[in-house]
Amino acid sequence: MALEILTPGLATAVQDRGRFGYYRYGIPQGGVMDQYAATLANRLVGNTPDEAMLECTYLGPKLRTDAAAVVAVTGAPIDVLVNGEPVVQNARIELAAGDELAFGVIRGGAKFFIAVAGGVDVPEVLGSRSTYPIGKMGGFEGRALAAGDVVPVGAPLAETLPRIDAIPADLLPEYPREVEVRFMLGLYDHKLTDEGLANLTGAEWTLTPVADRMGLRFDGPGAPWKREEQPFGAGQDPSNITDAGYAVGSIQIPGGTQPIVLHCDAVSGGGYAQAGTVISADMDLFARMAPGTKVRFVPVTMDEALAARAERRARIARVWGEES
Repeated sequence: MALEILTPGLATAVQDRGRFGYYRYGIPQGGVMDQYAATLANRLVGNTPDEAMLECTYLGPKLRTDAAAVVAVTGAPIDVLVNGEPVVQNARIELAAGDELAFGVIRGGAKFFIAVAGGVDVPEVLGSRSTYPIGKMGGFEGRALAAGDVVPVGAPLAETLPRIDAIPADLLPEYPREVEVRFMLGLYDHKLTDEGLANLTGAEWTLTPVADRMGLRFDGPGAPWKREEQPFGAGQDPSNITDAGYAVGSIQIPGGTQPIVLHCDAVSGGGYAQAGTVISADMDLFARMAPGTKVRFVPVTMDEALAARAERRARIARVWGEES
């Protein structure tokens, strides 16, 4: 079977959990920006966590199925319509051949996900079906979807878990307008002034519209860097360093003004100092933010970061009916 794209929405693209093992070569992990919300969609339609799906940004697509299909829509709250009639989000949706799936206005966050039983069946590139548009690789012809595209879907998998028709309310993500994001300081926080460090760790920041899968820029009081003689090979900005590798979640502050959090499609290295790194357990939060969201960056220890990761894994295990 296949999904015919009638209208593409904004930057709708095929994504899975990501492309791992190639960051050292400059190829980012990619994958869905909200791993947790995406796994809910795969669970509802009977997929494994690895099947590819459609990631949608703000404005959803309109699509038609050419055969009976089971789909689910999770992530940012949005009106879901089948043949113009509303259906429930975060629930199993059964479509007949020729049915049209469309969306209303998003009511929070930025990203939502459409999973289909069998998964989106585009070719794997370096072990993943994720779209990396800058590299024109993966996904559907290495790009966002366009009107007229026909997206292939795999055969539904043999059911190995009990069927669920809806995600319990206590397992759904939230989409607040004020968010605390946990991070670990380093590698270059020592280059911040006292004011810069205090602002980064204590001030309120606002997500700007300059936000995508590569990075998200925040506005606030600034976080100045110390004025020091730059090392040979570095630039003139006080935040410049001789090139270093970037972890996913790195926080850069070019010019000491607006922090940028690098996300799943970011480059793997460069010449800006990283004041800190967002912990893995909180990276999904950035897909749940709309411009204007207020954020506080809260420093944590390694032990606290590991505990948060374990808690997140236990929550995902509950989704799949596994022991935590």
